[in-house]
Amino acid sequence: MHRYQILIEYVGTNFIGWQIQSKGQSVQKLIQIKISKLLKEKINLIGSGRTDSGVHAIEQSAHFDCKKKIENLDKFLKSINYFLNTKLVSITSIKKKSLNFHARFSAKQRIYTYIIFNRISRPSIEKNRGWHIRKKLDLKLMKKGAKKLLGTHDFSTFRSSSCNAKSPIRTMKSIKIKKVKNKIQIQFKSQSFLQQQVRSMVGCLKYLSEKKWNLKKFERIFKSKRRTSNNAPTAPAHGLFLEKVIY
Repeated sequence: MHRYQILIEYVGTNFIGWQIQSKGQSVQKLIQIKISKLLKEKINLIGSGRTDSGVHAIEQSAHFDCKKKIENLDKFLKSINYFLNTKLVSITSIKKKSLNFHARFSAKQRIYTYIIFNRISRPSIEKNRGWHIRKKLDLKLMKKGAKKLLGTHDFSTFRSSSCNAKSPIRTMKSIKIKKVKNKIQIQFKSQSFLQQQVRSMVGCLKYLSEKKWNLKKFERIFKSKRRTSNNAPTAPAHGLFLEKVIY
């Protein structure tokens, strides 16, 4: 048996998410079917984690096993991308790995970036690649709020009701916020995230930076460890990018 890791870039707009579901087109299903056809054997594609419907990936990581060794990896890459590129999916890299490697369980850190277009006019070239917010956001306040999220905490406040993770405890390694012209990038780094955690945190940081909340209310809602109607609405999926998985 031979194990291969692939790195994948995709636009999530037209997918129900990464994970295979009973209805709709998922990224995992699309790639799994195409690789199986190319290798002429049924393969099972394992991703580093799921991305929700509409979420994009700059570098998703996955692995699969196959019986025969792939002799020419460059040729494989060209062939598989021929079938995928029309769907706005690209496999950017393929590497032979030991059977000890696991795309999900070997991951040490995951990096997600959320994009906000903070300007009056809607984006055209980058439509569905970020959250368009007209009201000017206070980045200093946003950074103060982000600082409260660093470290090991119970993140139940930002957890989706459908999240099936055993524990809500996560360690936020870093949160970096930068603004280039009218484009705000919020980068989150952690070993793992709860379902919709990043988007929920961004929604609350938006409320803070719009001054709908003060810092005390932001901290109180975070420490309540409860997802209630008092929370800010979850940020839309189309602004979120899985940037990198670190092993």
